Amino acid sequence: MLSELRSWKEIPIGGVAWKLSTENKTGDWSPFKPRIDQTKCTKCLICWILCPDMAIEWDGEKVHEKHDYCKGCGVCANECPVKCISMVRG
Repeated sequence: MLSELRSWKEIPIGGVAWKLSTENKTGDWSPFKPRIDQTKCTKCLICWILCPDMAIEWDGEKVHEKHDYCKGCGVCANECPVKCISMVRG
């Protein structure tokens, strides 16, 4: 059965992953990580909604970064309307 699986090179462009990104710790892919300035955050949750890796967490009170899963794409920082998220080395 495993011989029927394709390698990553054979997956068509636009292929769909069927596992959650939080099933694998991928936080070491990029040297940049988001940092949220809680004093500026309005809790609009745009970062939480748009994060493609589920690396932003909302606990009902605060928005937190989950660096174990962040690939450093910067979508959260780019889309934050109050610019409370910055991408920093770390």
